[in-house]
Amino acid sequence: MFCISSVVGFGVDPALRISVFDELTLGEGFDGVTQVQGFHGESRAFHFQGTSREVKAPAEVSKRTVQKLKGKNEFTVLATLKQDHLNSGVILSIHHSEHRFLELESSGQRSEVRLHYRTRSHQDHTEVFPYSLADDQWHKVSIAVSASHVILHVDCNRIYERVVEAPYMDIPEDTSFWLGQRNAAHGFFKGVMQDVEILVMPQGYISQCPDLNRTCPTCNDFHGLVQKIMELQDILAKTSSKVTFPEIFRLTVHSLCEHTVWDWLLQWSCLNDVTFCSHQNGTVQCDAVSCPPPQCPAGTAPAYVKGACCKECLCEVLLCYFQDRSMHRVVQSEPCPELNCPESEQVALNSRCCKVCRGHDFCSEGHGCVEHSDCVNLEAGDCCVCKDGFRPLRDDNAYCEDIDECAEGKHYCRENTMCVNTPGSFMCICHTGYIRIDDYSCTEHDECLSGLHNCDENALCFNMVGGHSCSCKPGYTGNGTVCKAMCDGLCQNGGTCVSPNNCACQQGFTGERCETDIDECVDGFVECDSKSTCVNLPGWYHCECRDGYHDNGLFSANGESCVDINECKTGRNTCANDTVCFNLEGGYDCRCPHGHNCTGDCIHDNKVKHSGQIWVLDSDRCSVCSCQAGQVMCRRMVCDCDNPNADLFCCPECDPRLSSQCLHQNGLLTFGSGDTWVENCQQCQCLQGQVDCWPLPCPPVDCEFTVVPEGECCPRCVTDPCQADTIRNDITKTCTDEHNISRFSGSSWIKHGTECTLCQCKVGYWQQPQHHNRK
Repeated sequence: MFCISSVVGFGVDPALRISVFDELTLGEGFDGVTQVQGFHGESRAFHFQGTSREVKAPAEVSKRTVQKLKGKNEFTVLATLKQDHLNSGVILSIHHSEHRFLELESSGQRSEVRLHYRTRSHQDHTEVFPYSLADDQWHKVSIAVSASHVILHVDCNRIYERVVEAPYMDIPEDTSFWLGQRNAAHGFFKGVMQDVEILVMPQGYISQCPDLNRTCPTCNDFHGLVQKIMELQDILAKTSSKVTFPEIFRLTVHSLCEHTVWDWLLQWSCLNDVTFCSHQNGTVQCDAVSCPPPQCPAGTAPAYVKGACCKECLCEVLLCYFQDRSMHRVVQSEPCPELNCPESEQVALNSRCCKVCRGHDFCSEGHGCVEHSDCVNLEAGDCCVCKDGFRPLRDDNAYCEDIDECAEGKHYCRENTMCVNTPGSFMCICHTGYIRIDDYSCTEHDECLSGLHNCDENALCFNMVGGHSCSCKPGYTGNGTVCKAMCDGLCQNGGTCVSPNNCACQQGFTGERCETDIDECVDGFVECDSKSTCVNLPGWYHCECRDGYHDNGLFSANGESCVDINECKTGRNTCANDTVCFNLEGGYDCRCPHGHNCTGDCIHDNKVKHSGQIWVLDSDRCSVCSCQAGQVMCRRMVCDCDNPNADLFCCPECDPRLSSQCLHQNGLLTFGSGDTWVENCQQCQCLQGQVDCWPLPCPPVDCEFTVVPEGECCPRCVTDPCQADTIRNDITKTCTDEHNISRFSGSSWIKHGTECTLCQCKVGYWQQPQHHNRK
């Protein structure tokens, strides 16, 4: 198998490896980065500290990295690291503008590992893995991606394995590549890193943990098989349709070529005495024609004959015919036709035996004037004359070519125009920004006055010589053709600036700057079931099951799906051994058996806590617990900012230091420690000078088809699969296309007979064709 052979012997094919430290030549002139002792001594390790560093790959390194990753759907990110306690930072980031194509982040504040990437539908996606790396301990970390299959390994243990929306690595070449930070202002990783690599292959964790081995095909292997099947289906559909008409199509083309096209070719094959065309097997071959000098016998002279390219010998006086390589005179055997004109108007001709009336229409008897040439009657015959705008190609004027008046200066176009040649003539086209006066001249046009300009509705139009310019009005910014309102970057929580200093807020926020979250729970918008309680979240709310209840999996919006937890049966109680647990609706009771003298102690984390004892949780120093009659009660520490000894970690809002403030992503707003806000559908928090952002929590949706409405962050259920952004594709379901071919759910194909109609199968439905521009 490819993956095994690529990592055999603890090595990896160099063409598949991106060694980040080597690519960035780390240790050469990067402030805030120093080489230190690593987890092992076989490679270099670096300590990342401070927030004034800029560890960014040079443009040529970024371009080289992008070229290796572009279009790939199998890769592995590896790192060995020791992250400072509670630090939240980015391990590596490959992003373009605000779009993160590949970013690995570790949040010590929320004990999460986050993988950021772009999907095929051009949406930003974050996959969150609850796990704490920021504990000041060494860890080997790997994220392996194979199409829609993602595996997280920590210290050679498989922690998570998920099926996600597949990453889309269509990365622009001018993408930025950062190490240990997202950009120059945010996401600073603090700690030591070693062996940071990207392997363009699945199961790259084998190079980090050789004892792990591949036992099953990757998700990409399976997707490749499905793709091959769909390609075969496509070939079958196209072949089936061709079998219906092949002979008709062949005969039609053959007939066109044999008759229409060939007859027409015979008309122009003598053009300019230079080309002769032949037809063989449906193709046309043209070659040069050379006319030999005619050797005419006495009494004849060379002349053009209709249908012939070269001159032939003709009698000078009487009609003749050519036989046995000699010219013979024709003896008139029939009487001449009677003429309807006086004898004085009758004319004898050298080229025929019978007289004709003066003014006889020789052209009507047939002529040899062909290309752009007209037949003209003369006194004793006819001749060919080139049409206006054409010149003769040979001396009998039977064939003529167009005169390029523009190239030869034989036109009358004046100022502000451009001469364009046409067959037999020319045109004077006005320069851009000018309007026509007559056929040969143009004058300047005021696009601004006439409205024929491309300025934005919020821009000013200025007429100029030969055109116009656009400038955005005060309060708007842009290039003039596109102007956007300015609100000085003050629209918060995802609000959009719709006019100067006027913000349109996302759902769930209000205020002049969208700074206020609507508390749906307090304002009476929501009525939750008695077994649940309303929890307000940034931009929305949900009915969360009360302590002692859990959801039965139906996830009803008002909390009706909350059911009682039997703490006694599940072991989720803290009753000591001398008491008996009794389940209650929404809780339990530790009862002392009759005749016993019970202590009222509690069992917590396999330790005995005496009744009335108060302690701080080992895993969360901000939570205080107490034992009361066999039950453990825990709550968050109450913050008193007037207390000079307040724990600033648990109470960040009590931290007055300027160094603990954070800068908003737009660089225009500052937040104090403990403040939260929403940006690009992420909830962000400032904690002691560090910004940590995570995906905005959304209520669960239990449906096949979902869509994220414009201006919102969370999906909603829809019934029409064609309107859906996201579909739970089930490959066991199929659609039948126009050729009765079964298509897998989620597959797409170009409709046969077209180039711009895309069809897609969406969970048993055949989506209406969509038209796309194809190049």
